[in-house]
Parts: sequence; structure tokens; C-alpha cells
Amino acid sequence: MARRVLMMLAALVFLLGLGQSPASAASFSNPVKSVKGADPWISYHNGNYYLVSTSWTDVITIRTSPTLAGLATAPSVQVWQGDAASRCCNIWAPELHFLNGRWYLYYVAGQNVSDYIPTQRSHVLESAGSDPMGPYTYRGQLNSAWMLDPTVGTIGGQLYLFGSASGGTQNLVAARMSNPYTVSGSFSTISTPTHDWERQGGTVNEGPEILQRGGRTFLIYSASGCWTPDYKLGQLELTGSDPLSASSWTKKSTPVFQRSDGNGVYGPGHNGFFTSPDGSESWIVYHANDNASEGCDNGRTTRAQRFTWNADGTPNLGTPVRLGASLAGPSGEPAAASTTYTVVNRNSGKCLDVAGGSSADGANVQQYACHGGSNQRWRLEDLGDDTHRLVNVATGKVLDTANCSTADGADLRQWSWLNNTCQRFRFLATDSGHVRIVNQATGKVADVANCGTADGTDVRQWSWLNNTCQQWRLTPV
Repeated sequence: MARRVLMMLAALVFLLGLGQSPASAASFSNPVKSVKGADPWISYHNGNYYLVSTSWTDVITIRTSPTLAGLATAPSVQVWQGDAASRCCNIWAPELHFLNGRWYLYYVAGQNVSDYIPTQRSHVLESAGSDPMGPYTYRGQLNSAWMLDPTVGTIGGQLYLFGSASGGTQNLVAARMSNPYTVSGSFSTISTPTHDWERQGGTVNEGPEILQRGGRTFLIYSASGCWTPDYKLGQLELTGSDPLSASSWTKKSTPVFQRSDGNGVYGPGHNGFFTSPDGSESWIVYHANDNASEGCDNGRTTRAQRFTWNADGTPNLGTPVRLGASLAGPSGEPAAASTTYTVVNRNSGKCLDVAGGSSADGANVQQYACHGGSNQRWRLEDLGDDTHRLVNVATGKVLDTANCSTADGADLRQWSWLNNTCQRFRFLATDSGHVRIVNQATGKVADVANCGTADGTDVRQWSWLNNTCQQWRLTPV
């Protein structure tokens, strides 16, 4: 017994000497999200990461994965769509916060689809329960004037809302909240862009994020014009007693995270923070560009990296890492990342399956008992417009609505990629981790014919009936 223990210890020492651990996390490389990656936010909950970012459209989507690496290929599932003219469009900067047993989704939206408009306001949704995927209910508008980038933080037992508002320059503002969806006091300005490095291309303080450790409260914010390569992060620390008073915040005189020409990273900013699954590491998620000439648009991608803490207790965010560099994943993750999925019917428990594994155009798509075969595995590829193509791993062909028919009962089959809307699908969250699979051309959903439970039952399109035969679970494998 003693000899066995010594052998195990020797093996452990050997692994540690190689910089490894017996249960190392999956490695990853940036970007974590390559399409619609601006203004990212990551929350970790019950074994999964949840990633949201700016959509530029009327919807909010969430990617989820047990590993950071897996977020790169995870499907974007729609959890909300603009529900009124005053907040129909141009959704920016969503964030997820778990408060009082529910999730609150804070975001910006306006009345127009144009890029920068005066109707942008801050809003909040509330989840029905403790599932970050919802369903969500609209709870209200948080301010009456133009305000971007809402976030919340609890300081001294009091909940505060922070944002970015216009006052000649773009400033950071804060107000008390009586609950996660109600502002209970007036907004006050806590920071204005005073340093030269906050005024490059634009006089901007925005994207406030609360970071707390060891009883200290920091506010990390984005500075300068997001349309410049000099967009960067600054830091405030709460050194006084009143978070609503500018005099209670001490601004660091130099940036804490900025462009790295050597690593080819430009305009890093609008960040969020999260901890590793085992709670031992601090991580930052942010967006950046690959070239100095790129601007404040959909070309920005989501990146993440570990950061450390200085001996004086302040955060050391380091230098943005080069795109594509291999990085160790957060501590406590599973050791492997999945890039493919099974699509399992909620009613029957059976898998979406290409009949017989045929590689032919027109081969039928059906349900069949899940057996792990490659003809039941799919790559769910985000096409950058809130739609996906479902690519069968065995055949390389995609889910397709036969002849682009709009009729109930039209067959779902596989076909070579034609890049048309009949081959594009949206994933809309229902409940309990399930989605409906909606064809972009027809608006109809993937349906198991007559709610059959037998192997080989056809999968077709049908109008949404809100039954379990039309709901599916996307499971990484």
C-alpha cells in the first residue's frame, strides 16, 4: 500500500514538473466568439458558462458551454426579442446578473436600426426562475434619458445601477436601486474623461464594471472612442463612503488595459469579469480588433484571459494576448471541449438522425434512438445573423427544408450547402434547456410527425404548436 502511494505521488510530481495537472482544463485560444462579439459578458452557473454580447438587431442570444473553449462553437440561442416600438431594435451590451434567486438581463435598445441614435435607453428583463436561459419577462426601462451600458453592483448591502450618460462628455453615472429592476434615486456623475488617454478620438467613459476583492471595490471602465485603436480600460477605486459621490472614487492616473501592437490587439475594452469554476482564478472577458484600422462595429471579437492581483491588492489585468495563442482554460473545467452536438427531441428522447448515414442530397432526416453515431452528431454553425446551419458530421451536408416549401408538413432533409434561407435556422429558448428550431425562410419549426415515438419517424416542418414534439435539447458530445 505504501509503495502504491509513493508511486502515485511520484507520478503527480512528474506531471506537475511538466506544467500539467491530472485534471487540467481544456485549452482554448481567442477569439471565444468570432461573430457578434462586441461588449461581451460571461457568467458561470451550475457547471456552465453563459456568454452574451451585442447583437445589433432586435434579439438577445446566449451561448452556453461547460468549457470556455466550447463557447467558440456553441450555438447562439435566442432568449429575447424586442417587444415594443420604444425598444425594438439595435440591442447593445447585455449583461446577466443573478440577484435574489433570479437572473436579470440588463441591456440597451432603441427605436431605430441605425448604428448610433438618441433613442437608446437601458432596460431590464427578469427570469421566471433560476435558469439563465429564461424564460424572461420585461420589467422596465431604467432611465428616461440616453444611457448606455447598464450594470449593477452591491456595495455595503445596497444595490446600485451604473451606466454611461451624456453630459457634454460621455460620463459614468450611478443611482441607488430598491430592487433589481427599480431605480430609487436620481443619477449622479461619478467620473468624467479628464486624462488625455480617456479623450482619444472621443471624450468617453463607458462600460462600467464592478470588481470586488478583499473588502475593496473597484470600477473598471472603458475610455476614449470605441472607433479608435486606443479604446482601453481605466480604473476607479471606492476610497470614500458614498458610491454616488465622485469624491469617493479615486481614479488611477494610467490605463490598466490597452492596445498591444506587438500582439496585434487593438481597441481592447468593454469587459466583464468572472471566476474559474473552482473559484481560484480571476478572468476578464473583453472585445478587441485585429487591426488598428478597424472600428466600433460587428468586426470586434470576444476574447478572454486570466488576470492576477498585485501585492497592494489592486487588479493586474496584464496585456491582451495574441489572437490564436494557446491558453490553459480556467481551473476546474472539464478536460475536454465539445464541438459537436446531438439534437434530442423532448417528447421521444430520440436523436435527429440522417437516415442510414446516407451522404446523398435529399437523404431523409428522422428521429432515431441515440447511439452515438456520427450521423446523429451536428455542428451548429453560427452564421453571424442570429441564424445557424446544422451540418451533419457524417456527411458534411446541412439540414434543409425541401424545395423551400412554406407548407406545414414539408420535409426536412439533408442537402449540400446552398447558402439560402431555407437552410438557415434560429434556436429559440423554450424552457428547461430546450429550444424550438425555426426555419429562417418559413418561420416554421422542426416537428416530429404526429408526435410519433418510433425509430424512423419523420421530422418535418410545422407551424408552432407549443408542444414537446417540437422542442429539442442541444447536447454537446
